[in-house]
Amino acid sequence: MSASSVGKHSAALLLAAHGERSGGAANNSVTRLAAAVRACGLLQEVAVGFIKGVPSIAQSVVALRARKVIVYPMFLSSGYFTRVRLPQLLEDALGADTTRSVHILPPLGLDLSLGTLIAEKLLATTRCQGLPPQLTNVVLLTHGSTGDPASRNAAEQLARQLRQYLIFRSVGIALLEEPPFLPEAARRTLGPLIVFGLFAGDGMHGAGDAPNLVAALGRDDAVFAGTVTSLPGIAGLISAAVAQLLAAEKPAVRNVDLCESALQAHAARREATVAFS
Repeated sequence: MSASSVGKHSAALLLAAHGERSGGAANNSVTRLAAAVRACGLLQEVAVGFIKGVPSIAQSVVALRARKVIVYPMFLSSGYFTRVRLPQLLEDALGADTTRSVHILPPLGLDLSLGTLIAEKLLATTRCQGLPPQLTNVVLLTHGSTGDPASRNAAEQLARQLRQYLIFRSVGIALLEEPPFLPEAARRTLGPLIVFGLFAGDGMHGAGDAPNLVAALGRDDAVFAGTVTSLPGIAGLISAAVAQLLAAEKPAVRNVDLCESALQAHAARREATVAFS
């Protein structure tokens, strides 16, 4: 059976995020990202669902028309919400409906291309600020948890990747809920400092805590560079992950050529030597 003969609603994508019940910043940023992913043309149905916020995970899954649902966790680590809570919510939403299938992709923070996108953003920030990259320090700020090392481990993995590029003077991490906190991490640096928020949204942590903590450092040479959902290449990164799954299931793909094109572009980005100037 050719791809063109398959129903156009054969698969749908759900971006599953933490979200917030108060204020719309975090939820709005993910909604805008869904629109950008939809514009890539891989699937007609691209929805968002929030563990905290509206629409909920259950509301979004039920509303989708496709029998196959691909879930992309908008989380920076494989922590409690990704490993436990999200599967629970999906199972509760589908109940005894055996006509629906769900495939949960690895979370955003574990995609190897994310480090490259962050490096590009940090380098653009140095150019905007007139800073020499080789004299600039970087701190990746994430949530952290005293009960689960997943957040810390994901941040440390990204920091190691950025160090391998040999672009910046130093690359470290700071956490909101466990040491090292940002003031401690900042004291270890000598020279300009760029702080990047490992948050998949612009809510309380990304739009509030992170920039406020940077401002509280009282350093004229400290800059906040934004959060993950502000990175220009995130929609392409998500589309490539979906394309990779669909490429192995071509009968379920509405447009195989588009999927293969996105996958090839993603592979080229991951395999190419990073050449920053």
